[in-house]
Amino acid sequence: MAAFIGMLIAITPLALLNSCSTFPRSIVVPAEIPGARLVGNQACFACHPNYVQQFPASAHARLHFVPNAKAGPSGCEACHGPGSLHIAAGGGRNKFILNPGKDSAACFKCHLETHAEFNLPHRHPVLEKKMNCVQCHDPHGSDITKPSGGLAMSRLNESCMQCHREQARPFVFEHEALREGCVVCHTPHGSINAKLLIERDNNLCLKCHAQTQGSLGGVGQILIGDEDHTDKLKLGGCWSAGCHTAVHGSNFNPKHLY
Repeated sequence: MAAFIGMLIAITPLALLNSCSTFPRSIVVPAEIPGARLVGNQACFACHPNYVQQFPASAHARLHFVPNAKAGPSGCEACHGPGSLHIAAGGGRNKFILNPGKDSAACFKCHLETHAEFNLPHRHPVLEKKMNCVQCHDPHGSDITKPSGGLAMSRLNESCMQCHREQARPFVFEHEALREGCVVCHTPHGSINAKLLIERDNNLCLKCHAQTQGSLGGVGQILIGDEDHTDKLKLGGCWSAGCHTAVHGSNFNPKHLY
């Protein structure tokens, strides 16, 4: 017993030190308004019926930060903050309420990984407050990956088309990758590569345009689309080497595309 007690005394400081120096999980907290209390989603309905009616279909509606059962579901207040003072003031834009559409800090309280991506070297200027999350995501609707009030295009790229119209417009010779979406080549939040590319060299193109070993030119010959690219691949990126300059699509020459 004495040996056991001695062992506990020896390891207790180490356990305390470890508990202070490690952080095993992230703590997600709801938005806060000093002095305000939760009132529940139904209290928002009188002034915001459109949002409240469509909100149950949103993934954000599953957020419940309720200290007691009387308030009911409080998904609205998880992002906008407790609404009692806002209601007491008669409502009004930005009166005792948070607007994630103006400041993405409320989104980053839960979306920690996305916040980290926006700190990468190449990113959309959300942290600089030149853009915000709701320009690309509908926080209230059923499809959170589409922009609120966005373009009604029957393509996967409608979020990007709001700003990048030139790249997503129709082309005579289209890049089939656009049918799958911009995110096939670009990561939308942030990247270590320029232009938010997933890969920074020819490996990006070769994921789809598979290379094969040629039989005529001997060992080391690389064929792409039945054309010898052995020396061309040494010139740089497929787009930066001056060969395939119209990576999104071309109206003049399919060779400029692929």
